[in-house]
Amino acid sequence: MESLQNSAEEQQYTLYKDNSWPNKQESTNHYKSGVGGFVLVHAGAGYHSESKAKEYRHACKRACQQAVDQLKAGALAVEAVAAALVELEDSPFTNAGMGSNLNLSGEIECDASIMDGKSLHYGAVGAISGIKNPVLVAHRLLSEAQKGKLSAGRIPPCFLVGRGAHDWAISHGVPPCPSEKMATKFSLSAYKRNKRKMELAEKMDTGHNQTKKSRQSSGNENGLECLDTVGAVVVDLQGNVAAAVSSGGLAMKHPGRVGQAAHYGCGCWAENACNMNPYSTAVSTSGCGEHLIRTMLARECSASMQSEDAHQALLEAMQNKFIMEFLWSHTTESMCVGYMSAQDSKAKMCCPNYFVMAQRNMQA
Repeated sequence: MESLQNSAEEQQYTLYKDNSWPNKQESTNHYKSGVGGFVLVHAGAGYHSESKAKEYRHACKRACQQAVDQLKAGALAVEAVAAALVELEDSPFTNAGMGSNLNLSGEIECDASIMDGKSLHYGAVGAISGIKNPVLVAHRLLSEAQKGKLSAGRIPPCFLVGRGAHDWAISHGVPPCPSEKMATKFSLSAYKRNKRKMELAEKMDTGHNQTKKSRQSSGNENGLECLDTVGAVVVDLQGNVAAAVSSGGLAMKHPGRVGQAAHYGCGCWAENACNMNPYSTAVSTSGCGEHLIRTMLARECSASMQSEDAHQALLEAMQNKFIMEFLWSHTTESMCVGYMSAQDSKAKMCCPNYFVMAQRNMQA
């Protein structure tokens, strides 16, 4: 999970790792959102092959640069965060868009969502096939909803799934992409390995011990890469925040399965400061979709960030409102993260074993 928080009065952001918060003096020289935009992206929790570490870093750097370029050109946060996600979806090494995990039927079905902290509008697609950049469909749904009611007073959709989502996307100018072209040699290889494992498991007369052993060995051995939802959070030049996520879902998932990346309040959340909330927050999550859906974790984390002691409030939210194993989710074997402000010449990277968060500077 990554989140971003800023005050309506004074905004400063800093990064921490291993849940260690920097002191006030250390954070005073970090980025001020009142001066320029800021973006933070991640390539998903899970196992990232060391042989592809350079590709993950490059994907995050390109995503940061694309978002910052948009911000410098005057784009709003919601437009910049969509641009960042497009870069991550276009990478054949992430589990989003191109190169996504294949489902049981050997097909690619993607989830994505985006939220605008200024309007609180949200757009999402689930189990969509034949679209290279699902986040563009989610963004278009959000934009169309902001235009108001349809003919005859109909309410415009904010969340579409399956064939209906695909047809709506095509009718609104989002280009199609054959599913077979979205599969890469990496995703096809992983699918074949997983399929062989499943076929062998079904043939074997397994007892309790053998089943347990099989489950324990189904992780990253033989080069299998288990990657999850990619995402980003952005602050624009006016201080508006936005968040977005995109995912190909679990490998060998059941056709039609929709993960947290598409669900409201689960995959991402963004909310500008207002009378009820003194701080703007933007959150992007990555992890087991079924668990995140049951807890609406993105929204819960956003609410916790309004506390004076945001660190403690977040820990309590994870302990009290989420299953205990989430406390370890940020220590997955790797999670590539990049961040960049409008004042930076290039993106900064934090790759293995880092849990990244942007935090407001607490005033004495």
